[in-house]
Amino acid sequence: MIWITKHFKDLSVYELYAIIQLRNEVFVVEQNCVFQDADDKDQASWHLMGLMNGVLVAYARLIPEGIAFAECSIGRVITSPLFRGKGTGRVLVIKAIEECQSLFNDVPIRIGAQLYLEKFYGSLGFLTSGEIYLEDGIQHVEMVRS
Repeated sequence: MIWITKHFKDLSVYELYAIIQLRNEVFVVEQNCVFQDADDKDQASWHLMGLMNGVLVAYARLIPEGIAFAECSIGRVITSPLFRGKGTGRVLVIKAIEECQSLFNDVPIRIGAQLYLEKFYGSLGFLTSGEIYLEDGIQHVEMVRS
């Protein structure tokens, strides 16, 4: 797996297309969730891409503080269905944490986690912070990693 992190302005049109395609495959089609993915946060964000043989198979959006939350954030965390159950998601989130620490000076990271992933994120140092809420019809909970 090759890991690449780029700011939005540095993404090629092919990289951006692959990101949009994977986000749609998982968040819209697989999770059967109609929502506005283009939320005007991508342009200020960094994009972590995991490539296998040149194909995007893992992705996370790294959002600077003050855009999604007061803290920096990791969002749109995706592993391709073909690469699940192999530890790729864990490696992706660890890489995303490392990149946030590098890019944003080791500040706390706040996420809006889908509720069923609360234990997964907890195993990576995130603590639940707040009540369960619905976002696009899916239960979420905010979590923070100091």
